[in-house]
Amino acid sequence: MTVRPRLLLVDDEPVLAEFLGSAAEECGFDPILTSNDRQFRERFLAERPDMVALDLGMPGMDGVELLRFLADQGYKAPVLIVSGFDRRVLESAFRLGEALGLRMAGPLAKPTRLEEVETVLTALKGTLTP
Repeated sequence: MTVRPRLLLVDDEPVLAEFLGSAAEECGFDPILTSNDRQFRERFLAERPDMVALDLGMPGMDGVELLRFLADQGYKAPVLIVSGFDRRVLESAFRLGEALGLRMAGPLAKPTRLEEVETVLTALKGTLTP
């Protein structure tokens, strides 16, 4: 049996988290769904996922804090931003992630289409080292 790469997702909207998790599963990932900052950090430290997907805007935290957390952890795998924020905000978060030394992917603006998510995830999966 082949080991499926683990994708850690954080999104406070359960329907969207499920949508992204299903898309990830279809693309050959083993999705780990979290809905807040604390869960995300705990699962990240416990699992060291092969890839991360995060929403920038959630109650009690912002995605920029998570980008800094990932950079502090020396994370080198892809970080995909999936968020409903304005395109300029998405692009500046993307540039910040790059400036922090992260391997940024996306960003995908919500609402996003299944085909779009699957295209990005499939392409990123091909770049992961087993």
